[in-house]
Amino acid sequence: MSVQRNVYGEPLQSCSDRPLTGFYRSGCCHTGPEDHGLHTVCIEVTAEFLAFSKARGNDLSTPQPDFDFPGLKPGDRWCLCAARWREALEAGSAPRVILGATHEATLEIVALKDLKRYAIDLA
Repeated sequence: MSVQRNVYGEPLQSCSDRPLTGFYRSGCCHTGPEDHGLHTVCIEVTAEFLAFSKARGNDLSTPQPDFDFPGLKPGDRWCLCAARWREALEAGSAPRVILGATHEATLEIVALKDLKRYAIDLA
């Protein structure tokens, strides 16, 4: 896979190996033509966000063994769809983000200033 960049234009950092995340299950929020959901925002999961996502029809907390999905719990890191993060932001339920591990393609959907407000790794 070619070098992909984060929101700062730097090489994309890993988001999570446990649980293994990313559209391509590489541990990074890489994206490509197959990733129609743009799974590019590296988040730190919260109970509030899990409840929000479940209420919107995307249950991320229940394990799905058939898809090798362990279910998420607060504190896990995960590559989230950019549009879902923006939806959570607008609803007041946005989880924190790791900017160094968030793909630059996210900026097509979410403004950097909004991501920075929720950044864990802002210097």
